[in-house]
Amino acid sequence: MPNRADSRKAILFGIMAGLILLNLVTFIAAFPETQAIDSGCCGSRPLAKDFSAFYVGAWRLLNDQSNVYTPGNVNDGGPLTPPQPEGYKYLPSFLLLVAPFLALGYQQALTAFDVFQFLLLPLIALLVYRLVGEKGLAVTAVVAVIALLQPSPLPHWSLSASYYWQWAEGQPKVLETFLILASFYLGKTKRPLLSGAVLALSVFDVRFAVLALPLFVMYNRASLRAAGLTFVAVSLLTNAALLLPGVGSGFVMMVFSPGLSTPIYYYVLIPLLTILSITAVNVRGVLAAFGRGPRSPSS
Repeated sequence: MPNRADSRKAILFGIMAGLILLNLVTFIAAFPETQAIDSGCCGSRPLAKDFSAFYVGAWRLLNDQSNVYTPGNVNDGGPLTPPQPEGYKYLPSFLLLVAPFLALGYQQALTAFDVFQFLLLPLIALLVYRLVGEKGLAVTAVVAVIALLQPSPLPHWSLSASYYWQWAEGQPKVLETFLILASFYLGKTKRPLLSGAVLALSVFDVRFAVLALPLFVMYNRASLRAAGLTFVAVSLLTNAALLLPGVGSGFVMMVFSPGLSTPIYYYVLIPLLTILSITAVNVRGVLAAFGRGPRSPSS
């Protein structure tokens, strides 16, 4: 007969599988929106999808570096995404991750990027289990719901507003969540160099890398120097494009104009609430890592 631990594990993985299936329903509902030119979730004028900024930005990084952060269309022979591409607002490191998708046309690349991220959901589920599974069935299930679905009372956007617009806009928030959780897990399993390197790959959106730092410190506290130095080194290496003419100055101009005024859209809640929920579960361990409380052996 299965023991209690095996039964709990089976229940958890059943819950997680159900959440991913419900997310698939949301993915299918959002797919037509990926091909629409409209105002999106929160505006009044027709816009290209957010993925247009990443796709065009990746092309410009390879072919027209001085215009990576130039908003709108540029007469440089690059891809066209009507009515015009959205402005790129991340560090250039993310464009290295998007570059392989340039082998496809824009619409096919958007779909492939979404599918790639959807396939990360089972890995995110496994990481959630590895990170908080010892905290109990109820806690793990709650974190899984937050990370894998985030159900919302907005039925016209399927089962989850966060994930509907994640898929509809071709946003990278699932990839970002995966990288951050993978960094935590690598730190927890005593692989600080890999932990620092993987977190550095997520730093393209600095907000969530900063939010993840307390847990990063907690999970790597035994080898924090190695993890931290690797994080800094890989962050600098993958963002070396900032030294190219026009890229660094364009990034600074973007940050101090539209970058700082970017609102919190629904898809931002995917990494935001996932990191906050795991932080809440491990609050004693985080405090101990910063020398403000007793060390929690289970963290």
